[in-house]
Amino acid sequence: MAESIQAVKGTHPPLVAVKGMNDILPPDSARWDWFEDTVRALMRRYGYLGIRTPIVEPTPLFVRGLGQVTDIVEKEMYSFTDSLNGDALTLRPEGTAGVVRAAVEHSMLYDGGKRLYYIGPMFRHERPQRGRYRQFHQVGVEALGFAGPDVDAEVILMCRTLWRELGLTDVRLDLNCLGRSDERAAHRAALIAHFEAHRELLDAQAQARLHTNPLRILDTKNPGMQALVEAAPRLMDYLGEASLRHFDALRAVLDAAGQPYRVNHRLVRGMDYYGLTVFEWVTDRLGAQGTVCGGGRYDGLAELVGGKAAPGIGWGLGIERVLDLLAQGGVPTPLPRPDVYAVVPAPEALPVAMQVAEALRAAGIAVLMHAAGKDAWGSMKAQFKKADGSGARTALIFGAEELSRGLVALKPLRDAGAAQTTRAIADVAAWAHELRTA
Repeated sequence: MAESIQAVKGTHPPLVAVKGMNDILPPDSARWDWFEDTVRALMRRYGYLGIRTPIVEPTPLFVRGLGQVTDIVEKEMYSFTDSLNGDALTLRPEGTAGVVRAAVEHSMLYDGGKRLYYIGPMFRHERPQRGRYRQFHQVGVEALGFAGPDVDAEVILMCRTLWRELGLTDVRLDLNCLGRSDERAAHRAALIAHFEAHRELLDAQAQARLHTNPLRILDTKNPGMQALVEAAPRLMDYLGEASLRHFDALRAVLDAAGQPYRVNHRLVRGMDYYGLTVFEWVTDRLGAQGTVCGGGRYDGLAELVGGKAAPGIGWGLGIERVLDLLAQGGVPTPLPRPDVYAVVPAPEALPVAMQVAEALRAAGIAVLMHAAGKDAWGSMKAQFKKADGSGARTALIFGAEELSRGLVALKPLRDAGAAQTTRAIADVAAWAHELRTA
């Protein structure tokens, strides 16, 4: 009722975005475009094809795939019941489970492995802070149907190439091997025995996970438990010959490629679907949220979502964190600039100016047209100020005298010594190429 009364009075309260879900405005949006273009070009070179999956998925997909006793499933998912059919649905908190679900549902692996990537929003209900938002955006890579350590190395070195092309130097690689399910089971029993013997040192969260998911205890950030965790049995000591051989082969490729890394025995990642290789790219420049990119092998996930057994490995990186890291490091992110700014002194010149602008755009030239104000086109001085501020290299001037002779004037804006010239409007296609190199 209050809303309807306000509507009658014309006094709507201002609406704002949901907390932790941010608008991306120019010029920041141009930086996002540049970053995503860089990613897509990289993916083409590695032979990865784009995939787009729904933002909303069945809730059981994440409960089965990520694990019931994980922070994401226990605390962070945006889940709801569909009012039409009662289905349990969730806004996707990560991308891997949905990609594997799509691969199973559409039998994508019937003719061999697939190299895939995606770019899009994810959702987690947590306290917003720098580098961690309720709606955040990820680039993800998923290589499905490949069991060998060569593809593990490929996806890791792909990340290295991305950092180099972005100009990021302050990231380092952590590696671990989580082994196979039977090896993790033996290690799990040893972990439970270790932590049971020191139950009084466990915080409430660790005690809740002791018998359901003790591996997650290794990822604790509680300073009072660090010594206990450091003394815990190491999974590496429970790995069999095949797991160690896989890990050693991966390390051999990374060593040959000159990629430094640290074997981090406490690295477990936050999803239960991981096994064998796990890795993170980390930095010290983002505070507590130091992981820029993370991933690993998930050979059992296809079965968890109802498909046949199929190996897989992938990674996800947070776009917001990478752009923040670029900004902190002073890495320039190029912004798009028009090639040409069209100066239109009077409305009579607009039809010809628009015709020339369209011809130039068709030839691949970026043209920014001056737009009239409410009551006037603005003075030539004001238009040239806007032309200069646009970053364009050249101004096209549609003056009355030039137009009477079928000409347009070209004025260089970035070379003070260059002279203004004219070109024939009828020959615009012939001289358009000049503007690309002006």
